Amino acid sequence: MLGLVGVDVDGTLVGTDNRVREDVWAAIERGRAAGMHFAICTGRPAVGNALEYARRLDPDGWHVFQNGASIVHARTGESLSAAFPEEALPGLLNMAHERGWLLELYTDTDMAVTQPGDVARRHADLLGIPYRPQPPEALEGTVVRVQWVVPREDEGTVTATPHPGLDLHPAGSPVMRDVMFISVTRAGVNKGSALGRIAQRYGFGMDRVMMVGDGENDVTALRAVGHPVAMGNADAPAREAARYQVGHVDQGGLIGAVDLALGL
Repeated sequence: MLGLVGVDVDGTLVGTDNRVREDVWAAIERGRAAGMHFAICTGRPAVGNALEYARRLDPDGWHVFQNGASIVHARTGESLSAAFPEEALPGLLNMAHERGWLLELYTDTDMAVTQPGDVARRHADLLGIPYRPQPPEALEGTVVRVQWVVPREDEGTVTATPHPGLDLHPAGSPVMRDVMFISVTRAGVNKGSALGRIAQRYGFGMDRVMMVGDGENDVTALRAVGHPVAMGNADAPAREAARYQVGHVDQGGLIGAVDLALGL
C-alpha cells in the first residue's frame, strides 16, 4: 500500500467555487483509515484556509506550503522551512516598484505586499485571511518565499526576467482567473524536494508516494514520486509529467486518485 499522498489545493482539492466537496473529504477519510498519510502540497502559505485543510487532511502530519519553502507540522507548528536568500530581496523589490508588479513576501505565518489594492485584497480572501496589508519593511521573521501576482498576459515577461539563484513556480487559480501567481524560492526548493523530506520523515521511499496536482508548479513533485496523478482539469505540463489521470476537480476527481492509491 502507498504510504503518502501529496495533494495540491487549488484545482485539485478546492474547486472553482473555492470549496472542498464533502465526498472528497469522505474519500480522504477512507484512505487515512487504511493507514495512508496525506500531505497538503500547495503554493499557499500555512495560514487561513490552507492550514485548516492541512489539519483536516492529516491533523498529526507534515505538510508542504509555499511551493516547498515551508514544511510545517499541522499539530505542533514545527517548521523545516528553507530561508529565502536575503541578498536577492533588494533587487526584487526594486523590480516590483519599477514595473508596477505586485510582489508578496512571506514568512511561515505572515506576509507583506508591495502594492495594496484590489488584487491583494482578493488574494487575501482566497487565502481565507484578513486583509491587513503591511509593507515589506514591516514584516518580521524569516522570509521563506516571495511571489509575483501579475495579470496573465505578463506571465511570460516575469518568467523571462532573470532571477539568479532562484526557482520560479507559475500557477493559476480557478477562483482568480485573471492573474498568475509566480512563486519564487531558493534554487532547488520546490514541491518535489519538500515532499521527499516528508517521505523521509515517515520512513517511506518515493516509490510509496503519490502526488495529485493540476498545475505547472506541481511538476517537480509529480516527477519525484512513484505514482504521479494529474487532475482532469490539469495544465499540459502536469498532464505530461503524470502517469495517471483522474476526473475534473468539480466532479470530485480527487476521489478517483484516493481510490487508485487504495488499489496500488
